[in-house]
Amino acid sequence: MNKRYLALIAAFLATSIYGINHTLAKEVMPVYIGSSGFIMLRLLGASLIFWLIGLFTPNEKIEKKDFLKILLAAILGMCINMLAFFRGLELSTPINSGIIITLSPVLVLILSYFVLKEKITTKKIIGILIGFAGAVFLILNSSKTGINAPNIPLGNSFFLLNASAYAGYLIVIKPLTNKYNIFTLMKWLFLIGLILSTPITFNQFVEVNWTELPWFAIWRMAYVVIGTTFLTYLFNVYALKTLPPTTVGSFIYLQPIITIGFALITGNDILDTTKLFSCLLVFIGIYLVSTRNRNN
Repeated sequence: MNKRYLALIAAFLATSIYGINHTLAKEVMPVYIGSSGFIMLRLLGASLIFWLIGLFTPNEKIEKKDFLKILLAAILGMCINMLAFFRGLELSTPINSGIIITLSPVLVLILSYFVLKEKITTKKIIGILIGFAGAVFLILNSSKTGINAPNIPLGNSFFLLNASAYAGYLIVIKPLTNKYNIFTLMKWLFLIGLILSTPITFNQFVEVNWTELPWFAIWRMAYVVIGTTFLTYLFNVYALKTLPPTTVGSFIYLQPIITIGFALITGNDILDTTKLFSCLLVFIGIYLVSTRNRNN
């Protein structure tokens, strides 16, 4: 199969896992684990997985000039991004997280232009605007009832910080994906992220009563570690090897739709014309951003 199609599939799988994560992670916080403790669990679990796999992959040496880039990528993608999102999810709602995270592709587009000198075509701009409109329309017309949200304004502020950090992470990591093996990057990024975030996350992590966790919480935590952390970062970096950051970032618009789809399957939502119209706008936007021009 064409590498570009495989990259698009990887980006789709990553955003699908993220879309389900909005609901699953919210269901266990803060009753079974606090947001900061959850981040340590994610970073610790993913670090162990990536370093274990790294034993069976070629041993690459990181050049000294790339250390700063990897450090910055770890701070943005593994520390600020994760901490801000889960803290925001603990305080606000999955619906609000969906509307604010759709700012990421816009930020990626702007940063790509200034940092990576990526050409911004009219088609990409139109695609991002259409996708953004579809996501916002869907979220604004979705139900907001029955969700525990103790401090929505503060939570939304964390979501904005999360969106900004994620956009920066995609820009910083893109040049490194062309230079190093995926597992080489991931094992160092997660280890650095774990070390840097431990002073913030350790207390909540050790407060968890691990021996008395119900199965309900255990499998959701496992999903977040293996799916939302290990697989999504792996898929996104794989996609970035072939696709520009603006294309990978635009898949964020699918997250609200995946969330609605998951709710339909579990019987927590119904399909109506609003959702169908929003889905159409989002898919049009993704198509415009992800298709190549002749001169690209």
